[in-house]
Amino acid sequence: MIAELDYDLTLGQWDALKSLRGTASSHHAPNEFMLQQLVDLKLAELVNGSPVLTSTGRKVLVRGSSSLLDLVA
Repeated sequence: MIAELDYDLTLGQWDALKSLRGTASSHHAPNEFMLQQLVDLKLAELVNGSPVLTSTGRKVLVRGSSSLLDLVA
C-alpha cells in the first residue's frame, strides 16, 4: 500500500472530495467545514476563490473509490 495516499476520511469528507471532481454530475458546493479540512489535508485548494482538487486529492479519490464500495455493501 502507498502510505501517503492512505487517508481515513469520514463520509462527509469523501462526499466533499467527490463533489470537487470536474465530471461530477451534481456540482454542488461542498460544506465549508469539510472543504477546510480537505484544504488542511492538501487534498483540495482554493484557486481564484473556487475549490479544486489537488493532484494528491485526485489520487486519493481514485485510490479510495474501491474502498467506498465496502460501505454500500
